[in-house]
Amino acid sequence: MIIHREGYRIIGVSALLLVLINILFFYFFADNFEWIAFIILFLSFVFFFFIVFFFRIPNRAFTFSETKIVAPADGKVVVIEQVNDAEYFHDSRIQVSIFMSPVNVHVNRVPVDGMVIYNHYHKGKYLVAWHPKSSVLNERHSIVLENANGAILVKQIAGALAKRICNYATPGKVFKQGEEFGFIKFGSRVDLLLPLDAIIEVKPGQVVKSGVTVIASFNQKQEA
Repeated sequence: MIIHREGYRIIGVSALLLVLINILFFYFFADNFEWIAFIILFLSFVFFFFIVFFFRIPNRAFTFSETKIVAPADGKVVVIEQVNDAEYFHDSRIQVSIFMSPVNVHVNRVPVDGMVIYNHYHKGKYLVAWHPKSSVLNERHSIVLENANGAILVKQIAGALAKRICNYATPGKVFKQGEEFGFIKFGSRVDLLLPLDAIIEVKPGQVVKSGVTVIASFNQKQEA
């Protein structure tokens, strides 16, 4: 396991602040209220562990397949439904949404090999990530990846706690399946918009892992 680069600054600042806080508490309370200082020390260790844990990148064996669409995020599948996409495709698509809690790995990975043909950031609200309107009202960043099987849209959505979306994609960039394309800080959601004839291989409530779990398969007819 390694630590994501987005966490370096936050971890460093958190460590400095926690050290200063504990020095002050031990200086003022150690004589008469030593137990308070030790409680603060314990809570500081718990908080610091959570911050480091949040920015972890675990080692895992990725799934590679030209016909499979793998999960772009860790979390729980909260939506599988047909929607009308007004952002890019302007037609009907299957939406698969993954909710990422603060304890999930927050690295986002590309679900298929492909070229980025669309990359757009949208300002928005910070509704809870499982809210039905969060896909269209919240702060979000969308990319469209295209390959010989077709095109899919991947949407990073900020939640009530997540107020910074990191996106490393640029138009024309070619990604390999499982490569990192972004990061969302402190709880969020990622949507996939797939072709209507995609074969869905997950169920609502299922826990998935980015780069590992197969979300869907392209229809075999598209490979001809």
